[in-house]
Amino acid sequence: MKFYFLGIAGAGVSALASILVSEGHTVTGSDEAVFPPVSTYLDRLGVKYATSFSAANIPADVDVAIIGTSAKLHGAENPELVEIRRRGIPHYPFAEYLGLHTRARENIVVAGSFGKSTLAAMLAHMLVTAGRHPGWFIGAIPLDLDRTGEAGTDPQMIIEGDEYVVSMEDHRSKFVLYETRHTLLSSIVHDHVNMFPTFESYVAPFRQLVANTPKDGLLVCARQYETVREITAGRDVVWYGLGAGDGYCAEDIVIGEITTFTLVTPKGERIALETQLLGHHNIENIVGASALLLERGLVTGADLQRSVPNFRGVARRLDRKTVRSSVPAYEGFGSSYEKARSAIEAIRLHFPTRPLVVVFEPHTFSWRNADALAWYDAVFEGVTRVLMLPPPEHGAGAHRQLSFAEIIDRVLAAGVDAAPMANAAAVLSELEATLKGDEVVLLLSSGPLDGLVELLPLQLEARFGKLTR
Repeated sequence: MKFYFLGIAGAGVSALASILVSEGHTVTGSDEAVFPPVSTYLDRLGVKYATSFSAANIPADVDVAIIGTSAKLHGAENPELVEIRRRGIPHYPFAEYLGLHTRARENIVVAGSFGKSTLAAMLAHMLVTAGRHPGWFIGAIPLDLDRTGEAGTDPQMIIEGDEYVVSMEDHRSKFVLYETRHTLLSSIVHDHVNMFPTFESYVAPFRQLVANTPKDGLLVCARQYETVREITAGRDVVWYGLGAGDGYCAEDIVIGEITTFTLVTPKGERIALETQLLGHHNIENIVGASALLLERGLVTGADLQRSVPNFRGVARRLDRKTVRSSVPAYEGFGSSYEKARSAIEAIRLHFPTRPLVVVFEPHTFSWRNADALAWYDAVFEGVTRVLMLPPPEHGAGAHRQLSFAEIIDRVLAAGVDAAPMANAAAVLSELEATLKGDEVVLLLSSGPLDGLVELLPLQLEARFGKLTR
């Protein structure tokens, strides 16, 4: 079949495209503001796409059109959507089509306010290392798998389940459209305040996800969240967490360049593991993924000991961007308060004596929304200095958009040394003038950061690389 994707550069949309390519279908598409790592991934996949919207982009022989989530893809103002409707081409929101396409599989839906991309990639990596052939759908670029989406040949399909809405017109959460067999729930904290203005409105789709999980399916949940316990009350739950407690846990944690710990099962089995991932939150992720696969009998302890040490994570989730520089640079995914805090805390944990410089871009609606202004009061705790790029303007009229000055003033009021930066050139100039050589740099955003992910490592390697040779 021939598929056309409107908004193909979205993380989830491109993962569905990848699944279809792995099945031998022809995929083309279009998008605006296409940037790495998704742009380079699509290029590697061989998918052709236009970088502006025009009715002329749509091939004459398209069988199905897939529509992404972004607001700019919907309504009469988008010429491609108008043309798709005019020609009567069958078209679906990407989450709806993913649900239809996977409804016959043994779907393992990975959900939560944070951790789901890493967990989904981790599950797939563990299974592949164990010699299995699952399918997967991951809304990020995995560093140890060749695709973000893969059909696979085994019954299991691992799906990163996003709670964000299907479209600007359809406010159902994406994960309620999937035929859930098992659920791995990592966390629930208020996010996406532009679509879920109250905490209860945010929790509601997670309640539905739990209800959609069949009684003979698995519910594997992080035990530290009271809301998770409340919405799963009356259900059989496999719990997991750090330290002694219900279900699976991690003990004997020794933090280092290679972190070691012991995975303890509810039956008392002790499995010695090591990981190159940063942060306590990633140890908890390993415990959760291991719990689900061990409960399903899909891996053994020995399988985990082979797969966990060489799992490198996913792009933009604390992956190191420098090689030789004595000033290391990492990229974190800072789309929400909790994700930003976990990235900062992980860097502080592994580099406790180094000054931490954060380059931050308030890219998501949540960071730009006045209702989340209080996030800036504590998010940069422990950071030596923050260099901040301006927030983007797309969708500004759809919510209570903060100005750049309001954001900077709030960060300064929290006692943080912060400075507004006009663009990437300003950031590079500032770091060239101020870095002494003992710092660690964290690039933190869900957006393009004006190309700094590519530019800054080159600068650091050129300036500080010789010190490590």
